[in-house]
Amino acid sequence: MTAPTLLLVAKAPVPGLVKTRLAAEIGDAAATALAAAALLDTIDACALAVGTDRCRLSLSGDVAVAFRTDEIEAAIAGWTVTPQRGSGLGERLANAHADVTGPVVQIGMDTPQVTTARLLAVADGLEAADAVLAPAEDGGWWALALRDPSAATVLRDVPMSTPETYAATRSALERLGLRVAVGERLRDVDHLADVAPVAAAAPTTRFAAVAAEIVRVAR
Repeated sequence: MTAPTLLLVAKAPVPGLVKTRLAAEIGDAAATALAAAALLDTIDACALAVGTDRCRLSLSGDVAVAFRTDEIEAAIAGWTVTPQRGSGLGERLANAHADVTGPVVQIGMDTPQVTTARLLAVADGLEAADAVLAPAEDGGWWALALRDPSAATVLRDVPMSTPETYAATRSALERLGLRVAVGERLRDVDHLADVAPVAAAAPTTRFAAVAAEIVRVAR
């Protein structure tokens, strides 16, 4: 099989635009700092998995006005960066996949505990399946791998950010006749209760360092 493209669909970490549910609990600055760290950790994992020449970033927002601008710009050097297109998340995901040729592994920026090994395991699942869908603990999913990225058009009609998103996505893919393998289950970061468990699962990450600093300042 052709080596996959790593497609990261993300938002620039700008206060008020990212992690709004988390920000409601800990404030915009702390939530955005965590988002920036998570994005950088995810960028690193993608680049190590397949090399920067096979990495694409579908971006919402402007990195130039984001937290940790210089670090993010340096980290995505060599990546193909395109703006997100579409009104809803499902449409934006489908459009991002439409820009890819060949097998693709798509992730977001909510699972900073992702590793190169985890990404490659998702990609390897395409050897025996047409799609790999890796569930999140909240009922969504954190990774989607497709042999044919055009299959992502089904995401346009899948309700996103609900407890049924994983099940609805899997059903939509199976209705296309695809063989869907299940990837590793991970916890994503949407609320304060998610921060400590995810940081503990990835103690050497930037995310864990920022989480520890937020706890220290709060005391």
